[in-house]
Amino acid sequence: MKNASQIIGIIHTYPQFSKLNKVKCIKKIQSLLVSPVQKMIKFAYFKDSTLYFVFNHPAGKQEFDNNIQNIKNALNFAPPNECKDINIQEIRAFVTHTPKKKTQEVLKPQQQNYTERSKGEFSIDIKDERLSSLVKSIRDIIKEKNTNK
Repeated sequence: MKNASQIIGIIHTYPQFSKLNKVKCIKKIQSLLVSPVQKMIKFAYFKDSTLYFVFNHPAGKQEFDNNIQNIKNALNFAPPNECKDINIQEIRAFVTHTPKKKTQEVLKPQQQNYTERSKGEFSIDIKDERLSSLVKSIRDIIKEKNTNK
């Protein structure tokens, strides 16, 4: 009996699922790039035999352009297993300036009201007169709120 990964591997060999192989190839090539460049890649796609990388920042494209010849040579010399069936003639990159869509609205914090659990029956052992009067006024407010209920 075959497990799920074996079944998926067999399905990937069918011609109608060739796009899945292209997606796996793109993910593999992206994983070979340095981490800061990976974070700046918005998405990638194939068009004919050209692989396009779309960046969300010009610095990522510039870094990618500096290493593009090395990437091409590496893919021609030893392509990853995921990319063996895919013919990559050219690799190009460009920057998109479309803003990201907000996935969630920021909720405004709602004012929370808590019921007072204290009954205002506590002793005040403070020697400083100013602090003592402040704590007494707080105790009086608490007692007043509890008697209004």
